[in-house]
Amino acid sequence: MSSVQPEQQFIHACLQAITQQQLERIILSQYQGALENLEKMTLRVIELHNGTHLSCLYRYKTQDVTKNYPLDQAEQLLTDLVNDVKQANLFTHAGETQLKKNKKKAILTQSKAKPVLKAQAQSHDRTKHRFVDQDSAFLQHLGITDAKGQVIPSMARKWKQINKFVEIFAGALEQIDTTQALHVVDFGAGKGYLTTALYDYTAKHFQTPVVTGVELNPKMVEFCQNVATQSGFSQLGFFQGDVRTYAPEKLDVMIALHACDVATDFAIHSGIRLGAKVIMCAPCCHKELRPQLQSPQVLQPMLQFGIHAGQQAEMLTDTIRALLLKAYGYETKVFEFVALEHTSKNKMILATKRQDFDQPDQEVLAQIKALKTMYGIHKHSLELLLNDQWDQQDLGQKC
Repeated sequence: MSSVQPEQQFIHACLQAITQQQLERIILSQYQGALENLEKMTLRVIELHNGTHLSCLYRYKTQDVTKNYPLDQAEQLLTDLVNDVKQANLFTHAGETQLKKNKKKAILTQSKAKPVLKAQAQSHDRTKHRFVDQDSAFLQHLGITDAKGQVIPSMARKWKQINKFVEIFAGALEQIDTTQALHVVDFGAGKGYLTTALYDYTAKHFQTPVVTGVELNPKMVEFCQNVATQSGFSQLGFFQGDVRTYAPEKLDVMIALHACDVATDFAIHSGIRLGAKVIMCAPCCHKELRPQLQSPQVLQPMLQFGIHAGQQAEMLTDTIRALLLKAYGYETKVFEFVALEHTSKNKMILATKRQDFDQPDQEVLAQIKALKTMYGIHKHSLELLLNDQWDQQDLGQKC
């Protein structure tokens, strides 16, 4: 009979699972240690730019904290944590190992993974991969989920939008250097749904970012700051103002979702001027080009209808924005953010900075000039800002 204590057997099984790349997760619950209000911990192996790490999500009563540890610290970390809990569960591809402790002894049990039937694997009801953990405490503070971690029915569309946004954000991060903490600014943060979610995602998978949400409404600023405090997000802050009144010194990721009319142009200009690695915009309320639009002769039968003229002005506005980003050194995409049933403001402009940018691309600038000439456009705010020719006018606000 083995003389090795059950706790040591459990830790050995965890280390073996990590080494053999069989680990799914480790859950340590019924915490009895010195950290106040800590309820349980969930550990997973993650890949960061500086190597493989053991990521530990510390779940407190009112907040979640994630810390990432190099694998050479895994044994000591598990030893310290397992000693302070009454129950530990190891889940691997092969099955589950459970450690339960009472006042008299510790009991170690093992069970094999249940086979998954083919019909079950193909079920339409299978759990979808989410980029945001549904049981994260910040979602409760935002009113997305209830106390049990279930999505509130009226917030289902917002929940889907949050996940889609973080999915796009995560894809953009794969194309840039994330070995240093990112500085992120979200112009027009609103109630902070997306701002808070990207902070949570980045802190869990990379280094904790420095994130600022900029919002005009003082009540929303106060609400968002309270959520950040309750969630333990120490490097997430909110500033009352707009794209003209908040001037960051450093900017790696610039976000402007639903900044109305030319406010989007000011936000993009800030991103380009400060050399942002990623620029994400979801523009709306395209008012600047519509009164300038002169229908080319061949298009007059189509653009005589107001709705078509509006759509044409919107497409032209965002095409010029995308081309200007391309001309100034960004790989640029324009695509549908989420389906129309979730929001009518569903267009996304996503730009990632090229490393080889030297000077504005004259061929792309010539394409912009040709478009402006064709439609009789004499003024586009982003172009004027980039040329230092913009004169004072009313700046569009968030709708």
